[in-house]
Amino acid sequence: MLRVMLIDDEALARQGLRAELEQLPEVQVCGEAESIGEAVEIIPLVRPQALFLDIRMPHGDGFALLSQLPSPLPVVFVTAHSEFAVQAFEVDAVDYLLKPVRPHQLATAVARLRHALGQSPVDPVYSDSDRICLRTPGRTVVAPADDLILLEADGDFTRITTEGGHPLLVCRTLGSFAETLPSPPLLRLDRSLMVNLERVETIEVSPTRGARVTLRGLSAPVELGRTALRRLREAFPQAAGALED
Repeated sequence: MLRVMLIDDEALARQGLRAELEQLPEVQVCGEAESIGEAVEIIPLVRPQALFLDIRMPHGDGFALLSQLPSPLPVVFVTAHSEFAVQAFEVDAVDYLLKPVRPHQLATAVARLRHALGQSPVDPVYSDSDRICLRTPGRTVVAPADDLILLEADGDFTRITTEGGHPLLVCRTLGSFAETLPSPPLLRLDRSLMVNLERVETIEVSPTRGARVTLRGLSAPVELGRTALRRLREAFPQAAGALED
């Protein structure tokens, strides 16, 4: 059982969130608070394992609460404001949900909380609409899953190209992304390469130049090995005949 506490200055927001969480059998709402001060008082009494936390509240925000806790708790931010997503993941938020929260998003957030607490060995997968936290050695970038264009293995890191951005060197292996990113549209073609199938514009096979794929959002085509080409053919069976080398 996962014991959670709801912190939001809007009573209707807490009521709606509680009703949705009570539909999940592995969750118990053990407390509520409408302000940072009230939360600081109640948390030691009800001893939640995790928090569902709003950001903008009177007399302090959700980030201020986290700095006042004697020991850190896993947190899911639930807010109407998208502009705090990067800051939220920089304080190791487990998830970041925008109001109104959809039931499947809430269920995924609970699954991620359970994974963070060691209650589940499986890291839940992302959906197309989820925001992905991409942590680089110098900064954190939050991007929708469908904005990812190309992922390339670079040792224990992954080089990721997103819509309108420069490649990011992210501190995660390609294998871990392959296990959690939605597939389709993201497909691992070989040990070192994943592409967004919805971005594929052309696939070329030439006896002299080898095989390569052009992706919308990238200025240069991506070279493909035999394994990558075979898997790309399988993803586009209607074009298989035209892709024979």
